[in-house]
Amino acid sequence: METGPEDPSRMPEASSPRRTPQNVPYQDLPHLVNADGQYLFCRYWKPAGTPRALVFVSHGAGEHCGRYDELAQMLRGLDLLVFAHDHVGHGQSEGERMVVSDFHVFVRDVLQHVDTIQKEHPRLPVFLLGHSMGGAIAILAAAEKPTLFSGMVLISPLVLANPESATTFKVLAAKVLNLVLPNLSLGPIDSSVLSRNKAEVDLYDSDPLICRAGLKVCFGIQLMNAVSRVERALPKLTLPFLLLQGSADRLCDSKGAYLLMDSARSQDKTLKLYEGAYHVLHKELPEVTKSVFHEINMWVSQRIPMAGATGTPP
Repeated sequence: METGPEDPSRMPEASSPRRTPQNVPYQDLPHLVNADGQYLFCRYWKPAGTPRALVFVSHGAGEHCGRYDELAQMLRGLDLLVFAHDHVGHGQSEGERMVVSDFHVFVRDVLQHVDTIQKEHPRLPVFLLGHSMGGAIAILAAAEKPTLFSGMVLISPLVLANPESATTFKVLAAKVLNLVLPNLSLGPIDSSVLSRNKAEVDLYDSDPLICRAGLKVCFGIQLMNAVSRVERALPKLTLPFLLLQGSADRLCDSKGAYLLMDSARSQDKTLKLYEGAYHVLHKELPEVTKSVFHEINMWVSQRIPMAGATGTPP
């Protein structure tokens, strides 16, 4: 069950005129206000009993946190308090669609949200779950605050760009374009490379909160910046993590998973590779998705206090 925040400081003034891009007043929605004064739509999945840990879910480029409801419900079944927000320029949050002044804004906002919820539950361990671009955000957050997080689950994280889209020539061309045509669209994400599950691709294509404007040059540059920062951050990682990766991922190069495993200094690190699977493993063919839910359930259960209870994956 999703509920709003308890802290009144995250609730808007009654007279607030601010509205989501979908024209819904933020005063009617759970939200936070980031350091730039932008309103970010939030979601909270609170367990029926006392939470045993906190989990922040970081979504990928062009999507929104509502697409993680099934995963969040499963984690909620483990008595975890799961929370998320739509990143700036995404979903029901403010900001020009898929535009960010600097990739670190995403990281900063996550740390702000985590800090706010942790103050309400000061003794609980905090975990991160990130997919794709959200995986890069999670890695950078963990590297920036190494003692804050107790563990991290990464699903097809952005560690290395796909070689097809990141040749030296294309990178140079993008940097030149960013100087003269930063808002030029490089085209929308090809939904057929997200999953082999056609039903999930159809749901993605019909989701009104998905950004379809196409990847702008300026956002592509920020993603390249993120890859550079992630590579520098990997040796700083010491927290336990579970890494799930599809071998046929055409958006985030699977070689990045091996680079992450080799470079992170974490003693507790696990990689599970899904042969032939595409990018969105939690919305892949049923046998893959079932395994992904099971792996996350088992991994988290073993790393939270009093890990006796188990949830039931879908």
